[in-house]
Amino acid sequence: MQQTRNLSLLYLYRHSIIPYRLGLTFFLVAGLCSCGNLTSPSLSRAGLKFGTNVTPIGEIKLKQDNQAIVYIQGQVEKQAPLMKQWAYQINDSTGKIWVVTNQKNLGQDSQVVIKGKVRYRSIPLAGKELGEVYLEEE
Repeated sequence: MQQTRNLSLLYLYRHSIIPYRLGLTFFLVAGLCSCGNLTSPSLSRAGLKFGTNVTPIGEIKLKQDNQAIVYIQGQVEKQAPLMKQWAYQINDSTGKIWVVTNQKNLGQDSQVVIKGKVRYRSIPLAGKELGEVYLEEE
């Protein structure tokens, strides 16, 4: 009799608790995986689709306020190492701009969204102004 009880408990353990554990594990993994796919409704994976916060690079003015903070979205075209920083040239369908940042892992041809302050560096040379607008990442 004792042996039949042990067998029935073993049977119940194998056939009733295990599916619950598997089901719980499945839902936890599925829930965690789905969190990684959340995207902002203003951005598109298929290409450049400007959201409400993203400023087209072509609209950033040459003499724009140096304290203006903008978001840009585009593709990394070029990169240049600086002292303790990196510079990346970002291109969207409206223009190109250099971004100075501490990030050093942005690969060429990758799509990025960057928040930064608009800066202008004046470079007068032989009576001509060769300065350029760039972003300093926030």
